[in-house]
Amino acid sequence: MSQRNAPTTALCHHSTDAIWYRDKNLVDDLIGKDTFTRTAVRHILGREPDDNQLALVEAILIVLMEHGMTPSAVSARLIYMSSPESLQAGVAAGLLGVGSAFIGTMEDCARLLTQIVAAEDSDVAAQALAQQIAAERKACPGFGHHLHKPDDPRAVALLALAESRGVAGRHVAALRAFSAALDAARGRHLTINATGAVAAILGDIGVPVGAMRGFALLSRTAGLVAHLLEEQLRPSGRFIWDLVDHAIPYQQEDAA
Repeated sequence: MSQRNAPTTALCHHSTDAIWYRDKNLVDDLIGKDTFTRTAVRHILGREPDDNQLALVEAILIVLMEHGMTPSAVSARLIYMSSPESLQAGVAAGLLGVGSAFIGTMEDCARLLTQIVAAEDSDVAAQALAQQIAAERKACPGFGHHLHKPDDPRAVALLALAESRGVAGRHVAALRAFSAALDAARGRHLTINATGAVAAILGDIGVPVGAMRGFALLSRTAGLVAHLLEEQLRPSGRFIWDLVDHAIPYQQEDAA
């Protein structure tokens, strides 16, 4: 490979006496002078977030950090029980659960919102998409919750903050249009959940769809570390294991 075609990176470089995060000197510009969140957003997006965008990212990271004994938290605790010498193994197990069914649904919701935003008539696009989903009787990413009804208080708070901070734009408008269209198509109210609000807000901040789950990973890491510290102090892994072992008894399959 010629030098001209060799891959490059814009993320970090260093010399004998300095380390650079993009164009920021780690020691002179960042340590003691900037927050983790602002530095992380700048590093991920390659541009400076404004204060309003940063406030929304901070809120999103707090919202996604914890939601009790979810599959990711249970997985983290069980794997840590199996390998207590490896905190990272438990955290990694929990992060593997950030997917299209739990926590990471903002990515799939954002793809739907992108279609609506890109359409010539967003209201018509929202209605068509809602009717298609209703006809297929499919769950819609970013909508519905088994516990929070009629509305998800996290989504309500995030969207209100986005409006008050002037961050809400075409993606939040698309989310609201899509929500109304889904209610009409299904004949009942379906709450916008936290990841639906996150998808719209990150879209209006300019986060690429393929990077949105990364913010869930950043957030949930802190929550999982808390779960594993609690597991060290008040173990529950063996209780969970025993509970499942007794709740799901062996039953021989019927002969075909």
